[in-house]
Amino acid sequence: MEKEPLVRVAKLKKHFSVKKGILKRKEQFVKAVDDVSFEISKGENLALVGESGCGKTTTARLILRLLDPTSGSISFAGKDLFDLTEEELRLIRPQLQLVFQDPYASLNPRKTIKQILGKPFSLHTDLTKEKIEDEVLRLLEIVGLSPPALFVDRHPHEFSGGQRQRICIARAIALNPSLVVADEPVSALDVSVRAQILNLLKDLQTRLGITYLLITHDLAVVRSVSNRVAVMYLGKLVEVGEVSELFKEPLHPYTEALLSATPIPDPEKSRSREKMILRGDVPSPIDPPPGCRFHTRCPLAMEKCRKLEPQLAGIKGGLVACHLRA
Repeated sequence: MEKEPLVRVAKLKKHFSVKKGILKRKEQFVKAVDDVSFEISKGENLALVGESGCGKTTTARLILRLLDPTSGSISFAGKDLFDLTEEELRLIRPQLQLVFQDPYASLNPRKTIKQILGKPFSLHTDLTKEKIEDEVLRLLEIVGLSPPALFVDRHPHEFSGGQRQRICIARAIALNPSLVVADEPVSALDVSVRAQILNLLKDLQTRLGITYLLITHDLAVVRSVSNRVAVMYLGKLVEVGEVSELFKEPLHPYTEALLSATPIPDPEKSRSREKMILRGDVPSPIDPPPGCRFHTRCPLAMEKCRKLEPQLAGIKGGLVACHLRA
């Protein structure tokens, strides 16, 4: 029998109401997430990629129960997250953690690192003050801030961007979570420290058995840390597959366009590579185009693409929603 996935997302939708008109009487809906389904196995690293505004962060917030869905379901460790009572949700919260994009904005500037990292333990455990201080020192050691005694009484503004992100990661892993959502964890950092943070995330996954949902638009990050990748466009998944296969042979034109925009260090290979250049802008999620939502920008679009919406279907070990692959 196949193992139950840690996270199962089924037909998930999130539509935000928007009032328009002079008297704000006309109601429309932003279809941020529109019929999304995928699974995350225990111990894997799934990357959710796409342009800004495609709905990937909204999907992550739904999984963390920071938003309620319009429809659909999300199960975590076999439990439907939207059927839980407040007390049941409180008990499961430590298993679902988040690493924010901006490490400075996500840390309270008035608190010391000891207070910031000690808060999860004071909220969810019965540890004594001395034991909590020991746990804080242990966390700082794990994320590479050593010797930890030098850092516990400092405030966030006294650290560099990379050090602050290490503190955010330490806070996320404090209660041994099963799932960590990393929302653009290195996009706000200097290029020189990005590799260090990515290596830290991979090391923690090996040591602690953490499962990651990585939200990013940087395919170079995906290639270095993820096992599988799900490509999202205008609220829908257009391709899901293993990272190695997707980079070698993308199945959807949008995935191919994303890969074309990824720089290659070798100038000769970069010049010889066939590139897919997209035209136009992303349509409004309030009024998405009929048929395939990507057809307005796709250079390979057919008449069928303008009328009929493609569905995710299995092909070459992955999933793709494209009439060209039917």
